[in-house]
Amino acid sequence: MRVAETRAVNRALRKAYGIGLCSVEELGAFSSPPRSTSIPAPSNGSHPSNGSGNGQPRLRDQLCLLIRQYNLDPNLVKAYAADFCGTEALSGASRELVESFIAHLAAAAKENRSALVCKLNSYAQPVEAHPREDTFPVCIRGSRTW
Repeated sequence: MRVAETRAVNRALRKAYGIGLCSVEELGAFSSPPRSTSIPAPSNGSHPSNGSGNGQPRLRDQLCLLIRQYNLDPNLVKAYAADFCGTEALSGASRELVESFIAHLAAAAKENRSALVCKLNSYAQPVEAHPREDTFPVCIRGSRTW
């Protein structure tokens, strides 16, 4: 009963703050395999777009879990994923490519996190340096402030 209450509170807080992640208990990654349920298959031949209907965690949740587990920068992972999938944005990639990327990221993080972080850092956007006006000495007629 206590675990169910904790999950409910966590879910309510996530919804209140607009956080799209699930708790580990809800992901089911460490629980027993899902029981067979009678979920009707879509009649148009399509499958659920993100894996949530087949007992597996959604792709987004799998990716978020990896990012949290290995303390990775989400923006850099997103840029790397788009490059890996050969698309401008990750949303334009096929499900198979995203699944392949998640498997690749998990293996790379497990094998050598430092090398993965270096790879991710190569996707960082360069920051332009804009000098502040008050950091340079100003010469006023008749006086020098050097």
